[in-house]
Amino acid sequence: MAKRIVNPAALARARGYSHGLLFESAQKLLFVAGQIGWDADGRLVSADFAAQFRRALENVLAVVREAGGDAGCVARLTIYVTDKKLYRERTREIGLAYRELMGAHYPAMALVQVADLLEDGALVEIEATAVM
Repeated sequence: MAKRIVNPAALARARGYSHGLLFESAQKLLFVAGQIGWDADGRLVSADFAAQFRRALENVLAVVREAGGDAGCVARLTIYVTDKKLYRERTREIGLAYRELMGAHYPAMALVQVADLLEDGALVEIEATAVM
């Protein structure tokens, strides 16, 4: 089984991890590292929860597209948040962003509240698995 690291130029340089790892056989299996709401320069796009969610999901999809897939290939999402109450409060905006980016595709998902994330100021991190 061939393996390829997927690090899109549109994302900040990965340090100590890969944005994605693609395994190719009859089907391709892509593991996308946790993505936060930062831009290609490694700066958070906003202190706003919904804005960070949108950008984190955009970053996940950038890795999937770079590996040759699309939103419909995403089989699993794990969403880590520092405040599940804030997630619930912003569900409407999060849902709008989700549907804009993912359409009506709803993979297996988990939401996990964590004490903190590695990057200061990050409120949400999303990791994924895609099958192509």
